[in-house]
Amino acid sequence: MRLLQTLLSLVLLMLLSLQAMAQADNSELAIEDLKLQAVNDTAFTLHATNESGNLVRYSGPLPVRLNGTLQDVSFTEGEARFSLPQKANLIQVSANVGTHTIARLYRLDAEAEHGVRHFPMWLSILPPLIAIILALIFREVLLALFAGIWVGGFVIYGLSFKAFFASLLAVADTYLVGALTDSDHISVVIFSMLIGGMVAIISKNGGMAGVVNWLSRYAHSARSSQLVTWVLGVAIFFDDYANSLIVGNTMRPVTDRHRVSREKLAYIVDSTAAPVAAIAFVTTWIGAELGYIKDATVTLGIEEGAYSMFLNSLRYAYYPVLTLVFMLLLIWMNRDYGLMYKAERRARTTGAVSNHRPDSRSDARQHLEMAEFDAIDPERSRALNALIPVLVVVFGTVIGLLYTGYNPDTWTDPAIGFFRKLSITIGDSNSYVALIWASLSGVVVAIALTVSQRIMSIYETMESLLTGFKTMLPAMLILVLAWSLAQVTKELYTAEYLTSLFSGNVSPRWLPEITFFLAGIIAFSTGSSWGTMAILYPLMLPATWYVSQQHGMSVEETMPIMYNVISVVLAGAVFGDHCSPISDTTILSSLASGCNHIDHVKTQLPYAITVALVANLVCTSLSSWGVNWLLVYLIGIAVLWGIIRLFGKKVEHEPAPVEVASLQS
Repeated sequence: MRLLQTLLSLVLLMLLSLQAMAQADNSELAIEDLKLQAVNDTAFTLHATNESGNLVRYSGPLPVRLNGTLQDVSFTEGEARFSLPQKANLIQVSANVGTHTIARLYRLDAEAEHGVRHFPMWLSILPPLIAIILALIFREVLLALFAGIWVGGFVIYGLSFKAFFASLLAVADTYLVGALTDSDHISVVIFSMLIGGMVAIISKNGGMAGVVNWLSRYAHSARSSQLVTWVLGVAIFFDDYANSLIVGNTMRPVTDRHRVSREKLAYIVDSTAAPVAAIAFVTTWIGAELGYIKDATVTLGIEEGAYSMFLNSLRYAYYPVLTLVFMLLLIWMNRDYGLMYKAERRARTTGAVSNHRPDSRSDARQHLEMAEFDAIDPERSRALNALIPVLVVVFGTVIGLLYTGYNPDTWTDPAIGFFRKLSITIGDSNSYVALIWASLSGVVVAIALTVSQRIMSIYETMESLLTGFKTMLPAMLILVLAWSLAQVTKELYTAEYLTSLFSGNVSPRWLPEITFFLAGIIAFSTGSSWGTMAILYPLMLPATWYVSQQHGMSVEETMPIMYNVISVVLAGAVFGDHCSPISDTTILSSLASGCNHIDHVKTQLPYAITVALVANLVCTSLSSWGVNWLLVYLIGIAVLWGIIRLFGKKVEHEPAPVEVASLQS
């Protein structure tokens, strides 16, 4: 009997030892690499190997991100089989293993060993990085974007001699064509061209001159003209594209008259567009935001509704709100710093509202282009000829949003409040169709007003329309190239790689700070705030929930952090979008304000970084530790006031206003 007990004890000891060995073998810390082997076009085998390249005796599921989709891959003795839903030329694999992250990029290649060729994942950041650096150095955005697309194609096509030339041709036949066959992209191009044409008509018929004269009653100085621009930017809250184009084109003659630099105008236009559209209750952004939040709540089993979570997150919307306040403080205190101060000082003292060489060829071209926008009859400058078409665009957009998003079931549901119904309708709308309808209506009204009053003939009016189209062409080329570069970064899984770099084991209270800067980096690199939201919301909301639960936090303690993360994904995306020279909204703001694009980026960058640091390091940190959100806002505003007071310089008193026509374009 004693012998039997001894034998049972030995067997039990052996079983415990084997279990410990298995746990050691299953230790994620033993995995140093993940190697891929192709079975066919869509089926693959993943090998978990150690530092020496040998298979790790790892068994069980491992959360692996495959081409941007997170899924649990089951390993048996260090091998796992998985399939992709469709054939892919590039396969991105990343996983958090213990305290480190493995990220690999593979290309299907029949000549390579195991049917795949391995590329370092850091190559995925080269295209946007090269585009950004070249744009800042050479101030040639078209060349910089083209180079970025070419480099990205070179990586995608295999880093070979053949790939060098294949990627050059692919810039045109694959990426540019792809950008121009996307219906949303074409909608933006059509909308922008129509807005440009409308602006040309209402400038030529004297409507814009009438607006200038009318707004001059309220904009009687550089400061008040900036204030009017800020108010108009906040008022057009429903869409960032419409905001940039309408405010920039409308206020440019007014700010020119009072010698406000184009750089400052572009900053006000750009920094009121996305921040307002991102946090307003009824915007073209709200649908996407609520969709991502709803998906997360369903997955995590959170009972609170998506709209309620969005509203609760607004108390943590520090970057968008403080950006608006920061601009207001700069305008009210009449102070600037950095490159913006130099631009403002130049405009006030010399009248040169834009920064370019007076003897350059582009100067003569710009003077010729601006002459085409001079009123044909200065004596017939009526503000209504501009205001009516602009209001048609504004209200037409709102009506279009309501029409395309209308659902009778929503509006007949008595359990839903009015503003909630309005938000759902806007969220379900087709904003691109609404913008096209509104801009086309604006053009038709502008033509009708011009011809009916016999200010211009129908031939002259159509010539003005074509002139407006022509002035939009450079910006449209930049937009198309920016979209093409975004497609390259998508194929290279640039955002997923950047996300993997910042993944790890952290305290849940630090997740908002990490999420903000991660969103900023992704948006800066890709030039897309919407793409950033699409990547980070599905990733960070579940991660925040699970990390908080692992740290033993209750639901009541977890939800404020969830609200904060919802807010900072959006805030970080807007911040990165503000800083990126390849962002479409940044490009549109430069275009509408008549500002050199790189000058806009360089002057806006210090201001955006200032607000971002205060919003994240001060406000988000304080809120993460339970400080009341209203007090946090007051502290953030006080810090920004102190920064402006300390570093800002008073802009010299401007001389008397000058005629717009005498200013440099």
